[in-house]
Formats: sequence, C-alpha cells, structure tokens
Amino acid sequence: MRAIVQRVNHAQLTVEGEPVAKIGIGLVVLAGIYQDDTDRDRVYIAEKTANLRIFQDEAGKMNLSVLDVRGEVLLVPNFTVAGSTRKGRRPSFDRAMAPDRSRAEFDRLAADLAAQGVPVKTGVFGAHMHVLLENDGPVTLVIDSREA
Repeated sequence: MRAIVQRVNHAQLTVEGEPVAKIGIGLVVLAGIYQDDTDRDRVYIAEKTANLRIFQDEAGKMNLSVLDVRGEVLLVPNFTVAGSTRKGRRPSFDRAMAPDRSRAEFDRLAADLAAQGVPVKTGVFGAHMHVLLENDGPVTLVIDSREA
C-alpha cells in the first residue's frame, strides 16, 4: 500500500461540483492499494499516518503529529498512486487492486485511521474528484508499507 501524504492548512473535495468533504489543518492522503496488500500493510499506513511527526512545534521543529495538533485527515482513494512508470511512457496499473476488492480495503483503511483517534473524511470511491488544498510548507511524503 502506498500513501502520498500532504500537510495542509485546509482542503476540500468535490464531485460533479458538489462539496463532499472539507478539512481544516491536517493531512490530505492519496491512497493507492496493491493487489497483494494485506491487513498488515493497511494497519502500517494508518498508524504511520496518524503518528508521523510533520507538524511544527513552538520551536519550529517538525515534532508534532496530526493527533498532537488535533488535525483532520482527508483520505482520497487514488488507484494511480499504485501505478508504475518504470516501463514506457504510459503508466501501468497492473499491480493495483481490482475496484471490487479495493473499495472494501479503502473503507477499512479509513476505519483504521479513525481508530487511531484522527477525524477522517473521505473522497468518493470510483468518482472523478476535484481536490482543492493549501499545502503547508509544502510538506509531502510518500509512505510505502513495503519499504517498512
């Protein structure tokens, strides 16, 4: 499982022009799920996201988590994050989990994140979404459960 994590001041997600989700200070997480991901991968991503210390403390040091700053997470399903650009010029999504299975896995990821104590809002699985955000920093990290 791979997650692109962005520290934001605020973000909102719309589908067909209609607002779906909105957060203040927190993280936008684009989640890509691989065919062979297991519960272990999902739990790793949830725990790492909730506890990653990428918010500044009083001294300006990245020392606080989204939990510490009482932030929120906007979790966005994004199969392209599981894509590969290693060969050719067109990305391959062969390793991405099939939609019928990945929808349930995404829902479990949202539940695992919420169980960490983080308020979670989600995008709409399978929809064409527009995400408007204000990066803070910018701070953008890639979390890959297989590199753990």
